[in-house]
Amino acid sequence: MSNSDLTSILFVLLLLVGLAQLLGFVFVKLRQPKVVGEILAGVLLGPALLGRLPLASPLMEIARHQANVFNFVYWLGLLLLMFLSGAETRQLFTRDERREVAWLSIVGSGVPFLLALGLGPWLIRPSLAGPNGNRLSLIIILAVGVAVTSVPVVSKIFADLKILHTRFARLVLGVAVLEDIVLWLALAVATALAAQTQLNSGQVALHLLTTIGFFGLGLTIVPRIVKRINKSRFNVLAKHSPVAYAIAVLLAYCVVAGALDVSVVFAAFLAGFAVVHKKRKLFAEALDAIGKVSFAFFIPAYFAIVGLKLDLVRGLSWGMIAAFLIGSCVAKILAVSLAGRCAGFRGLDLVNLAITTNARGGPGIVLASVAFDAGIISAPFYTTLVLAAVLTSQMAGAWLDYILRRGWPLLSASPGAESAGAPVQESPSAA
Repeated sequence: MSNSDLTSILFVLLLLVGLAQLLGFVFVKLRQPKVVGEILAGVLLGPALLGRLPLASPLMEIARHQANVFNFVYWLGLLLLMFLSGAETRQLFTRDERREVAWLSIVGSGVPFLLALGLGPWLIRPSLAGPNGNRLSLIIILAVGVAVTSVPVVSKIFADLKILHTRFARLVLGVAVLEDIVLWLALAVATALAAQTQLNSGQVALHLLTTIGFFGLGLTIVPRIVKRINKSRFNVLAKHSPVAYAIAVLLAYCVVAGALDVSVVFAAFLAGFAVVHKKRKLFAEALDAIGKVSFAFFIPAYFAIVGLKLDLVRGLSWGMIAAFLIGSCVAKILAVSLAGRCAGFRGLDLVNLAITTNARGGPGIVLASVAFDAGIISAPFYTTLVLAAVLTSQMAGAWLDYILRRGWPLLSASPGAESAGAPVQESPSAA
């Protein structure tokens, strides 16, 4: 890489991160999620707006020619976000919360997914299909788009609002992470069908079992082993350079996950979960240092590059956007409300859970990108999925901010406490 190439890359990153921080600040002042402003920074600099101007065309050329560099920054920002989310969450969900997570996952996500699968043959239109899109692959993409909940964007919203430590955040993230296991499997099936290759059910089953096994071990046995290593007197790296050790744990998890063909996004989350003691005494200063650098540069860069990848020029169908957005939101919110009632929640709790789990964010954008690159979906459907992901995330962030400003609880009571006649309200400062 020449000095000129390096200077150009640094200049583009300067524009992306600088504008992301500026718009993020503006959106916070407007009582909107900061993450939406960061994504908008990439949209403004992308091919849909400023990228179309003659003066900005060199920037687009730099982004295209140095795609590998920007992709690395993109993935590093995403992994750091998930690592810090896992560290703050401490526990994905407790033993007492398994019933609630089960209801929210199975009913809240399963009903919209199955509903879209069932109605898919009547909802699919030729305008949705790309060059390789057959009916079955399109139906799967539609179903996943309706049911998915975003882990990265929801995590960022929780971090911005300083509620990552709450029981509400644990429940939502627990549901979202479990949903994403189905997302990656469904994407693998859809792309295999689109490629018109023979679907090997054995390989698909093995991949799913490997992912579930990795996730199960990462929540139970492996954290205990890592915590023993953390406190070992032979752990020289942890004693003399806690920041380097924490990052080494993150990289080790991702390497193992990559070798097993498991999503590194899960691995980063589990690494943060494992490296932190329950009382967060170990590596607290190291994680604070990593968090400051990550939220100052890498994470805003990740969301800005998400916006930069959006190409609103390829196709825009307002009718398609309205139909998908309204239909998917109604299905998801009603299903989560039903699941919440089955789990024992009532009133405002149902609204908070339904609107938050309706945020599609990062996985919604990943779904759109993978499906579009595989030729499954058309440009208008790609744009529809991306805009739905951004708008539902903005809706969730704005609603949670409103709830916190009014001083209302995120969860008024746990079902167990409620049944015992001792409701316990959870405010933003509640652990």
